[in-house]
Amino acid sequence: MNAYGPILILGGVALAFAVVSVVISSVIGPRRRNRAKLEAYECGIEPLPPTAGLVQRFPVKYYLTAMLFIIFDIEIVFLYPWAVASDSLGWFGLIAVALFIVNVSVAYAYEWRRGGLRWD
Repeated sequence: MNAYGPILILGGVALAFAVVSVVISSVIGPRRRNRAKLEAYECGIEPLPPTAGLVQRFPVKYYLTAMLFIIFDIEIVFLYPWAVASDSLGWFGLIAVALFIVNVSVAYAYEWRRGGLRWD
């Protein structure tokens, strides 16, 4: 139990900080509510009232761009361990990372050519 003491203390401090932050912000925070603050935020698109039985369509371009960023960002993060261990991996590591970069580049070129990066 001695080895887990600092971990439990850190977890308790983190939990206390989270709870205290939420309580303090609700106690001393501003309470001016208006219509604009209570509406859902959809990436700058003004929400329209639903029409009789029709489903309102909205562009998903923002979400697709965010997903692309996350995918390519996560793929590039895989290069950091290779950079740290590149000396010990030798030719195998160099060929593996070259294939990985080609894979990322092909996906990027496909998305660029398809028009997924155009913000229209």
